[in-house]
Amino acid sequence: MSFNPITLFLCGDVMTGRGIDQALPHPGRPHLHEPSMTSALGYVELAEAANGPIPRPVDFSYIWGDALTELQRAAPDARIINLETSVTRSERAWPGKSIHYRMHPGNVPCLAAAKIDGCALANNHVLDWGEEGLLETLRTLERAGMKTAGAGRTQAEAETPAVIDLGGKGRVLLFSFGSQTAGVPPEWAASGNRPGVNFLADLSERTGRRIAAAARAVKRPGDIVVASVHWGGNWGYGVPREQVRFTHQLIEEAGVDLVHGHSSHHPKAIEVYQGRLILYGCGDFFDDYEGIPGYEEFRDDLTLMYVARVDPSSGRLLGLQMTPLQIRRFRLRRASAADAQWLRDVLTREGRPFGTRVELDAERTLVLRWS
Repeated sequence: MSFNPITLFLCGDVMTGRGIDQALPHPGRPHLHEPSMTSALGYVELAEAANGPIPRPVDFSYIWGDALTELQRAAPDARIINLETSVTRSERAWPGKSIHYRMHPGNVPCLAAAKIDGCALANNHVLDWGEEGLLETLRTLERAGMKTAGAGRTQAEAETPAVIDLGGKGRVLLFSFGSQTAGVPPEWAASGNRPGVNFLADLSERTGRRIAAAARAVKRPGDIVVASVHWGGNWGYGVPREQVRFTHQLIEEAGVDLVHGHSSHHPKAIEVYQGRLILYGCGDFFDDYEGIPGYEEFRDDLTLMYVARVDPSSGRLLGLQMTPLQIRRFRLRRASAADAQWLRDVLTREGRPFGTRVELDAERTLVLRWS
């Protein structure tokens, strides 16, 4: 049996809540429970003070900016994001948590504007507004025709992969996991009939074997299995040894074809192991951090579109291109040549221990090379 290559678009954290929600056509109630900011409108004001006025309300496609042109050019078979916000009107903020993200359900067309197929939900913001908020998030995304993974009404649902059917080209199976190392509270773990997330209690070999059994039970010839993992801190380039061992185990035993890591606010190292792509940290894709000082050396205003071509008959990576973008006024625009070169140098430096490097082509697109 032969299969045509499958092209996947992936990105890191899509944080369309809080300030971005306020700029969209249907903003939710703006009040916050943060120690230093009481209104989500404050994040709009910070962005405008830093980079100029935002024409509120923006239309649903506004935030994607130049990314929409790039998506049209790449024509991916499947589009996968880590949606790091609840989509809800709920007022029941999770107690004891300092940051609460939410987007009004009326603004979900901002995701449909980019024709998103699958949303990984096992992260540290999907239950910011309680179980009620999670259940509304699931209903809203389902009605919008988007597949979800990593959160559910029951443990079984949270652990079940999203199946993105590509017609005659095969399927993409999206598993989503959330780790306490990325701030996912253990009490958010789905259990029995209690709603919650697919919680990754540890990165032990035993956990890897459990995931492997679940993946092997559903994978068919021609399927591409994506393990989307929310793990690690927000800042810093280091990749813990246990993450490396765990991803290798997922590839060796679970038949995972691509590891989609996120949580860091900036891109991290890339590895190709046994021909399979490992993105240890994709960085934020959208956020409302403009004008917030601190950690400038990591350039969290720069973001990447990852477009991977995979051979479904073997799961091996055929190529990875990354388009550098910059967040300005809550909108993505093509990064400058200098910024693209900066990202190239960072990814090459961080990828060196893993045998990868990045080149910059004439169109300011980054291309992965590996040993």
